[in-house]
Amino acid sequence: MTLMSTAQLEQFENLRVDLHSHTKCSDGGLTPQELIERAVTFQIDVLAITDHDTVAAIDIANEYILEKNSPIKLISGIEVSTAWQGFEIHIVGLNVDHKHPALAQLISNQQQAREDRALAMGDKLSKCGFDGVYDQAKALAGEGSITRAHFARIIQQQANLSNLQAAFDKYIGKGKRAFVKPNWCSIEEAVAAIHQAGGSAVMAHPIRYDMTAKWLRRLIVQFKQANGDGLEVVLPQMNNEQRRVMLNYCLEYDLHASMGSDFHFPSKWSDLGRNLRMPETAKPIWELWN
Repeated sequence: MTLMSTAQLEQFENLRVDLHSHTKCSDGGLTPQELIERAVTFQIDVLAITDHDTVAAIDIANEYILEKNSPIKLISGIEVSTAWQGFEIHIVGLNVDHKHPALAQLISNQQQAREDRALAMGDKLSKCGFDGVYDQAKALAGEGSITRAHFARIIQQQANLSNLQAAFDKYIGKGKRAFVKPNWCSIEEAVAAIHQAGGSAVMAHPIRYDMTAKWLRRLIVQFKQANGDGLEVVLPQMNNEQRRVMLNYCLEYDLHASMGSDFHFPSKWSDLGRNLRMPETAKPIWELWN
């Protein structure tokens, strides 16, 4: 974890900050080096790499920044998949010591859960008529974490679907023929490991979970009880009402606010730093980093 001076923290409000992005080390489309290059091109001052259940990109990105003397500050992060009441909830760890033993153990457990799920999905998809889909998804993931997005890309190609979402809607989404319930850790376990690694625990994109306002409030309450630190209240594709609602949750439950593009690959809908501005009345998550 990198501690920051008061002066550095105060400067954040004048910088372009994106605290949620992915690389090929999980389900992103760019290598860590390519992501850094794109962030520099888009004039991002502070970037967090938050790959799914892995920190493999952090050292690669840091080495590249030093090699190129890139004008960007990298925040070490991770996005941990957790299970809660039948939902998959993502907890982002920010400003972590990415080599901490507690985080390493959590990652090891999560990676095993990913592999078990991938094998089971491969079996189910073969019964749906998709041949060799596990091996192809594994090859697509390379040395990175295998995710449903890798399966979706193979399914899209083999079934000639119009987009990736169609693969989830028809085959691997919740309740579909090839869906496999993951054996993720709990919210409490994710938050604890992130804290042991000196980081801040943020609930990723609360607005995207397919649940009622009543259930979302229950989720936020449990996250708060688990000592969670903040909510991701600003994403590129949010309207003003959604941002207002998320900010109100932060204020009501005394949580800090984070923001990020959840960048995976270049898209006309979303990109690094797009539409990211911290609300004036929010407590920014980086206030915890001194």
